[in-house]
Amino acid sequence: MEYVNERNNRVYINGEIVTPAVYSHEVYGEGFYEFHVSVKRLSGQADVLPVTVSERLVEEGGLDVGARITAVGQFRSYNKLVEGKSKLMLTVFVRELLKQPLGPNPNNVVLSGYVCKPPVYRTTPFNREIADLLIAVNRAYNKSDYIPAITWGRNARFVRNLGVGERIVVCGRIQSREYQKKLSETDVRTLTAYEVSVSKLAAYDNAAAFDMDAEFFGENPLPAARPADRPLPEARPYDGGDF
Repeated sequence: MEYVNERNNRVYINGEIVTPAVYSHEVYGEGFYEFHVSVKRLSGQADVLPVTVSERLVEEGGLDVGARITAVGQFRSYNKLVEGKSKLMLTVFVRELLKQPLGPNPNNVVLSGYVCKPPVYRTTPFNREIADLLIAVNRAYNKSDYIPAITWGRNARFVRNLGVGERIVVCGRIQSREYQKKLSETDVRTLTAYEVSVSKLAAYDNAAAFDMDAEFFGENPLPAARPADRPLPEARPYDGGDF
């Protein structure tokens, strides 16, 4: 599988499609679709994540609401003009569809990148320590993805001392989080934020001790791609357009 060589940005999800697939864009004659996937947490709650997939990977009926999807890819960002303002959008960009689950964890992400904004450290009313950071992850063709992440407890204390430009490696899950934004006295909207909830991290000096393959694959063998008998598309100098 090609994605195993892209070690700095790897995502695995196993969940249920909960919104109809909508045609998004086309690059070199290849169409891409967007939809949302509900991925269960161990607690029973679910993260509802935006997903983008190429039409070349999809079998007939494979994107119906209620269908299960098991996929690996990358967590990507792009800018979109929303109500006259540029907004950072995030999506799970599917590189492979799998026949069977990769392991017991249905939501797994591993990133290696650089701190690109000063981390924001705070405590909750219950004295829980939190630190937010934005990670720039390099991609082919001189592109970068800007991924927000949240850390907790000891990891938050560690992150707050990192400077802009320092390299960091993280693993965790992609989470969705609803919040309310007050646009005016009469207009309060419920929006959804997407971020990496970090369970483990290492700074550059300790990155050699952070086994990215083990964090992503665990002890599980790599299953076959779907469909196994379909030839891979001809290589092109792009990786999904603006995504």
